[in-house]
Amino acid sequence: MSRAADILRFAAAPTFAVLAWLNGSAPDMHCMPGESPLDGMSLMYGLMGLFHLAPWLRLLARRRSYR
Repeated sequence: MSRAADILRFAAAPTFAVLAWLNGSAPDMHCMPGESPLDGMSLMYGLMGLFHLAPWLRLLARRRSYR
């Protein structure tokens, strides 16, 4: 795998986590005043972050198997 692909593979999950946090913590970004921060885009970014955790989990599993 190329170096750029490795970087992108490990950058996805943290990027989506930051986007979920930023979108959930910005009250002016919500369409409705009483809307939950876990609705809409924050939920989508959170799920995308979870789906992209596989490279990190494989890395942690490899590190634990070396011990």
